[in-house]
Formats: sequence, structure tokens, C-alpha cells
Amino acid sequence: MFLGTDQKVYILDKTEGNSVQIGGHPAWASVYDIESRTATPMDMLTNTFCASGMHLPNGSYVTFGGNGAVGQGGVEGDVQEPGGFTGLFDTVYGDWDGRTQIRLLNPCDDDLNSTQCQWYDNRTDVQMQKARWYSTAEPLGDGSIAIIGGFVSGGYINRNTPNTDPEFEGGAAEPTTEFYPSKGPAQVMNFMIKTSGLNAYAHTYLMPDGRLFVQANFSSTLWDPNSNEETDLPDMPGQIIRVYPASGATAMLPLTPANNYTPTVLFCGGSDMPDEFWGNYTYPNFNTWDYPASNKCHQITPEPTDGSTPQYTEVDDMLEGRTMGQFIHLPDMTMLVVNGGLNGTAGYSQSTPQVPLFGDMPFGESLASGPVGTPAIFNPNAPTGQQWSNQGLQTSNIARLYHSSALLLPDASVLIAGSNPNIDVNLSTIFPTTYKAEVFYPPYFGATTRPSPQNVPTNLTYGGDPFDITIPASSYSGPANDAADNTSVVVIRPGWTTHAMNMGQRSMQLNSTYTVNSDASITLHVSQPPPNPNLVQPGPVLIFVTMSGIPSNGTLAILGSGQIGAQPTAAASVLPASIRLDGVSGSAPGSSSGNSSSSNGNNTSANSSDSSQSNGASHTGAIVGGIIGAVAVVGILGTAIGVYMAKRRRAASQQHPAPSYPMSAAQGGVGGVLGNQRGKNADSSAFVPLQQDNFSGAWNASSASLNPASPYRDEPRSGQSAEFDPYYQNTRRMSVNH
Repeated sequence: MFLGTDQKVYILDKTEGNSVQIGGHPAWASVYDIESRTATPMDMLTNTFCASGMHLPNGSYVTFGGNGAVGQGGVEGDVQEPGGFTGLFDTVYGDWDGRTQIRLLNPCDDDLNSTQCQWYDNRTDVQMQKARWYSTAEPLGDGSIAIIGGFVSGGYINRNTPNTDPEFEGGAAEPTTEFYPSKGPAQVMNFMIKTSGLNAYAHTYLMPDGRLFVQANFSSTLWDPNSNEETDLPDMPGQIIRVYPASGATAMLPLTPANNYTPTVLFCGGSDMPDEFWGNYTYPNFNTWDYPASNKCHQITPEPTDGSTPQYTEVDDMLEGRTMGQFIHLPDMTMLVVNGGLNGTAGYSQSTPQVPLFGDMPFGESLASGPVGTPAIFNPNAPTGQQWSNQGLQTSNIARLYHSSALLLPDASVLIAGSNPNIDVNLSTIFPTTYKAEVFYPPYFGATTRPSPQNVPTNLTYGGDPFDITIPASSYSGPANDAADNTSVVVIRPGWTTHAMNMGQRSMQLNSTYTVNSDASITLHVSQPPPNPNLVQPGPVLIFVTMSGIPSNGTLAILGSGQIGAQPTAAASVLPASIRLDGVSGSAPGSSSGNSSSSNGNNTSANSSDSSQSNGASHTGAIVGGIIGAVAVVGILGTAIGVYMAKRRRAASQQHPAPSYPMSAAQGGVGGVLGNQRGKNADSSAFVPLQQDNFSGAWNASSASLNPASPYRDEPRSGQSAEFDPYYQNTRRMSVNH
């Protein structure tokens, strides 16, 4: 998934057998409209399974590689590439070999049927030099993209046993790098040979000096994309594997003035399975679902500014072990982790050496067990021992394992979708193909008021003149000086998310000062990003104004020139001193942080009940109603199953509310089928982890003690009103220029 515009999320899926058809074949691409809560299939010709992707400086997106053509049951397409071994085309699913493919998209808000708004996916035109499946894409400071490694035709891990050819694995591994646009012939990257086997979707982050920090297997390096030189860094402590299929949660910490915009990369979870357990291309050499995921977290600053040697350091353990957990940057400068399992790895298989083919695989084809449905939040600025919290966060009952994704939306909620640890579509196995999506609302959605900044720019530069943002008095309560002291401007790039990772995800706090005005409005004087395009590469970003931990809606902006090439820079912004003013206060009702909640997709009717208010605060309006009958990848079954976005719940009075969810209020639906059921009550225990279908002994052991009664109640939507903003019924979802 990726955010194409402030109203559109683009989604790519596995090619194998989605029921909705487009162009005479199953649909494996869609565009999801955030405001109308509908999804529309998009035509795509080549197989995108396990591709990589990235933004371009002008806000377009590009995807690289994928799988060979696949037919029913995961077999190779019935028309093979010359020489065999890989499908060229499948006459049933209609997919072409996508392993060398480069696909481009110009995101659009209107006229989605226009040729200019469709995927450009032409096998005879733009292609990579090498076939790549599970490669990594990372943008450089000039907006070009480094494409690193990958398999040639897929498998569990990227090696044979015995591993006698760690460079090319007899033609199955691709240890090279190339660039888009091309900068010459693909070059062998020695790090991909050193990390043979466990180097799929290598974790890669551009550093301030233009080198890339790359981590795979338990090794780390700084790689110069210009000279192809590598500088070894320390190994991962405990030889914990964080790349696919161990799939630890990984992200760069927020770049801030306080840390002098020095990148630090955080790794959590994954697996410390011994090397022999990882097996080879065919399958793991162990029943992975019995092996607990790690709960350890480590971080490294690859380019320390004090001249010290880079070292991994251990930070607070996660609250539970996770494989396939995923970090999401939030605009309050914390980091959400969602999804994943307590045991095992990503991937799927119909057998292991311990379970023969057609034997009794206890979790279907899944190589993981014990889905973790409770999110957690990491605060990098909290004291040691207090960095993780899941207090008040509700638990989802939807298993988000292999092929799950999460993405920050412009209203600062998080879209969560996917999971298909199966060779083909399978709707009846223990961890089925999942077409339901959810939206998670972090704790700041419990506030009664959110900032409504004005004059937020839609273009940012590297250095240069600062800009002013105005915050009206209605955006906050209490003394203006205190509010201004606790206000920040945050730039977030949500990234291109797949397989529990967000390629290109970054966040940066901009320098700012303020002037408190006599009408209690606050003028923020905000610096441009530092004059180094390597810190946040050129392209689309969201700009949030956060006051006392409560973010505004995000404004989509372009950072840089919008062109591939050396980015213009200017001297760092010089800000005026802050000007305080005593005796003025905001006019908003008292705000409270409240408790977060998430919404669930479910194929039942949704309830609508009386609105609730927190501690006597004024009515805040519904967040988002329900969506029924979504099509394509978000809800592509051709049935009433759809995507539901729950309304904001009131902050619960008790400190530890029961982790269960009420259903959202549905409006419309497939031909309005469910639109006339808004007064009916839905079973709020639908969000309790699978208590009746708990085939996994490792599934959230605390679930048996959960109270299915929920303290939250949905707020009703009125008629056809566009109640999309989380706090104000009649304002737009996005911040706009004034």
C-alpha cells in the first residue's frame, strides 16, 4: 500500500485468484478512496507479488519486480519463459512474469478512468536489468532509487543447502544493485554475498553523507552507491534476524532538532533461530510455528557525529515477542507497532522436514502462530523501562500475519490491511486470506479538540526562507504561552509498505519559534528542512502541526524540486525569537488524550447508538462511518464483506478498558443493503480475539480473561452528512491553504 494523494491509497495484492475480475482476469490492484470509503479495481498486467516500490520526487510512484506468472494452486503459469523454470504467462489468472518489471503510477483524485491515472505496466518497455523478487528500494538524495538484491524466482530463504555458491546460488539469487533511472550496468554487492540466505528485503536507510546503511542476516554495512564500497559495521547482537522472513519491526527514529537530525535505526522482534533451522529455498528446517519470536530491541546510529564507533545498543524489550510486527511513525513523535505473531516466521509452506507433504500442518500453510492483535506504542524519549506501552489500546481479532501491511493516513489514523499466509486464496483455513481492513485510532483521538492550522504550505525546500503557520485560538485551551511552548511541526513520509515494512518511511520535526497574538492565535515561524536532501529525500510528505501531543490533519506537500537530479539547497532557515504574551488563552473546550481504539471490518450489520461525551466536553462529531461492499483488494470478495471504519469512542472512565470493539455505524452499502440496519445492535465481542475459534494455543493467552462488554458506544451519523473529520462534523478531512 502507499498514500498516493490526500484522498487515495493504492493497493497491490497477490495475483492468485481474487474473485473480482477486471480486463478478463482477477484483479490484483485497486485504489481506495479515503473519504467515500470505496475501492475500485485497477488493471495491472504483470505479477506484483513480493515487489518493492518507492515514491518519485514529483509524487508519482514506481514498483520493481515481483513474481513469475502463476496459475491456480500456486503452480507456474502454463506458458513458460524460454528455457522453462518460470512462468511467462498464465491463461487462467492472466498474469505475466513480473520479475524484471518497472511499473509507474501518477496518483489522481479525479477521473480515475483516464489513461494518465492508470498503472503503466508495459513488459516491452521499461524493465530492470535483473529479475528481482523481494528486492529493496531506497531513494537517494537526488530522487533516484537504489534497487538492492533479491531472489530470481522466489523461495523461503535465498540459499541452497549446502550453500556452495553464496553469490548466485546456481542462478537463484540476485546479489546485484541497479538504479532507477539507470546509472549503468548492475553491479555485484558483496554484502549480498556475505549475507547469503537471509537477505531478502534488506533493511536500507540513506544516511546524511549519502551512503546507505544496509542490514541483512545478522550483518550491517555502510554502502556507498557511487563507488560500490562497503564499510562493515558491528553484527546484530545475539545474531537476531530482522529481515524477511524473520521480519522484525524496523524503522528510523524521528529526526529532530534535539538529536541534531542524526539518524538512528531501531530493530525490534524478529527471530534468533539457529542457522540450521532456516533451511533453504524449499522450506525451513524446523516447525517454525513452535519457535518463539524475539522481544528484544536494538538501535544503532550508523554515523555518530561525536566521532565514536557505531555500536548496537539494547533498549527496552517489547511487551511480547513479535515476528512480522510493523512500525508506523505517528505525528506525536511516537512509533506504533502493529500486526505480527508470537511465534514463527513469515512465508508459507505445505510441509516441512518434520511434516511431510499432505501431512498435518497445524496452522494450515502458515509458518507463524499466535497472532498479536494488541498494538503497542514506543516512545523514544521516555526513560528506560518506560518506552513501551499498550495501556488502553484495544485488541483486534483479525490475524495480521504474512502479507499484512499498515499505513499512516492524513487524519493521523493508521490503515491496517491484508494477511494471506496461503499459496492461493483460502477463505476457510485457520489463518485465511483476509480482505477485511481496519483503521486504528491512536490515543490522541481521545482529545476533544485538534489543531486547525492555516497557511500550511504544499511545497518545502532544503533550507531557505522560513514560513509562517497560523493556529487559531479555537485550536487549543488554556494559556496561549503554554500551548505555544508545546507545539511542533512534523513532516512524515508514510512510505511504501509491504510485508510488515515501510520502505522510505521517515519523520522529521522542523525547527520552529512562535508569536502569541492578542486574539490568542499563535503564529508559528517554521524553518524549512535542513539543506541536506539525504535526511529526507525529495518527494511527497505529510505536514502535521501537533499541540501537546494532539496532531492536526496532515497536509500533503512535495519536498524538493519535484525533479530527479541534484536538489537546490539554500542556507538553513533563520528564525525570529519567540514572543510570548501573558493573559490570553485558547477558546477550545478542555482537551483530554483519552484512549485509542481501532475499527474492524466484519460482515455483520453495524450498530448506531447514542453519542457520548468525555468528561462533559462538547460534542466532537463522528470520525468515519462504515463502508460496505468495497471492491478490489480492500474488499474484493463480491459479497457484503467490506471495510469498516469505526467512529471515535469516548474516553473510557476506567484506566484499563476492556479490549473489545463495538461495530461501526454503516451507511449505504451494496445497493444500500445494510443502510437500513443502522438501528440494530452488533455484537461488540466481535473484536475479542478468537475465543471460540482459538486453534492456536499461543494466541494471546490473556484473551480468555477479556470482558466482551465494551464501555464505548458509537456516535450516530446524520443522514448523508460528510462527517469525515474526527473532531468537527463539517470540516474537510485535510488541512487546506488559506
